[in-house]
Amino acid sequence: MDFPSPSGPGRPRDEVFLQYLDYFRERVTQKVASLPHDALVVSVVPTDWTALELVKHLTYVEMRWLEWGFEGRTVADPWGDHVGDRWGISPDDTRESLLEQLLVRSPDHGNRSAPRTRRTGQPGPRWSGAEPATLESILFHLLQEYARHLGHLDVYSELADGQLGE
Repeated sequence: MDFPSPSGPGRPRDEVFLQYLDYFRERVTQKVASLPHDALVVSVVPTDWTALELVKHLTYVEMRWLEWGFEGRTVADPWGDHVGDRWGISPDDTRESLLEQLLVRSPDHGNRSAPRTRRTGQPGPRWSGAEPATLESILFHLLQEYARHLGHLDVYSELADGQLGE
C-alpha cells in the first residue's frame, strides 16, 4: 500500500483519516511480519513491552475507540490487552493470530465506523459519563497512536535486523 497522497481531490476528513489509518495498520503488519521471532517476544526498550504486545495493544485500542466508544457496543473485556498496569499477551497469542486480529477485525471496525449519518459516538460506558467523542476526533486519535507505535517498531526493526524506515 502506498503512502496516501496529501494532494488530490478534496474528500471528507474522516475518509482521509481512514485511508491513513489503513496505511499505518498495514505498515505495522509488515514490520511485525518481517521481525525475527526473538524480536517479537523479547523487549529491547526500558519500558519492557514486546512487538507482539504492541500489536495486541493496537487491536484493542481500535476496539475500545470504535466498537465500544463510537458504536456503543458491549465489549466483554475492553482492556484485554493489559495484564495489570502493562500490556500483555496470552500463551495462545502468536504473531499470526495477533496480526490476523489486527487486519481482519480492524479494517472492519474502521469501515463500519464511518457512517455518513452519524458524526458522534454513542453514549455509553466508554465515555465515563462525558459526552461521546466525534468520529473525526476518534480517528485523529487513532492516527497519532498508530504513527507513534509505528515509530517504535522502526526502532525495534533497526535493532533486530537493521532494516530502516519504510
